[in-house]
Amino acid sequence: MEPYQQDFIRFALESGALRFGRYTLKSGRVSPYFFNAGLFNTGRRIARLGRCYAAAIVHSGFDADMLFGPAYKGIPLVTATAAALADHHARDLPYAFNRKEVKDHGEGGNVVGAPLAGRVLI
Repeated sequence: MEPYQQDFIRFALESGALRFGRYTLKSGRVSPYFFNAGLFNTGRRIARLGRCYAAAIVHSGFDADMLFGPAYKGIPLVTATAAALADHHARDLPYAFNRKEVKDHGEGGNVVGAPLAGRVLI
């Protein structure tokens, strides 16, 4: 296991986001663990999570042209990841996210941020 992977698991356990026990999932399936990304709920935690995602992307070697975060939980994830890639890996990628409901006023549409183009990492 790579150091960045160990760091992520340690972080998930420390923050309480990764729990072990007996959990019934939305699908009805019983799982021995549960991951609650909603517990990355402070500035420090979301910044660290972004650094974890950025490290995984860089380590994978995937060369994306932009990042996309699906609503709703993907919005803070894509924002933190884009910031971490720029600040820690000198990769300033554009990003976007969607709205669950199409906006019919102002600029309209359901995508916010950079135009979707090229190889998009979701």
